[in-house]
Amino acid sequence: MSARCFTIGVFQNAADAARGLEALTRHGFPAEAVTLMGKDSPDLRQLIEKHLQGPARPIEAAGLDGVVGAGALLETLQGDDRRLTTDGLAATIGRAGFQRHDGQIFERLVARGGVLVAIHSLPRAADALATLHAYGGGNAAIGAWAGRV
Repeated sequence: MSARCFTIGVFQNAADAARGLEALTRHGFPAEAVTLMGKDSPDLRQLIEKHLQGPARPIEAAGLDGVVGAGALLETLQGDDRRLTTDGLAATIGRAGFQRHDGQIFERLVARGGVLVAIHSLPRAADALATLHAYGGGNAAIGAWAGRV
């Protein structure tokens, strides 16, 4: 599971997420380590294109309507069995090392317009967590992390 270590936080909106992403970039987290997911909006689409250097794509997730995103976390949650589509974020968050209740919180926050930011990096999970907290990433946590803060 350590190969799939993610640190996740949810920002209130795309503007707040942009500040967090800029800080993550300054701290050396590459675009390919980042996942973004949230309610479809021009601001979020622009944020994904700028920071992840590719287009936002529609995300089919049970319990979440009108969501777009990009990044490795989404592939991990979806899996070959497409469980993100059929069962939703809360049911699949265990694939990223989190408890179901964490997934329920993330799902509710995204449904209310929050922007989920995930960083895939075991060696720098504590750095990612500190950065998310410092820039307003709510409910930030590390999933399936073997180290200590």
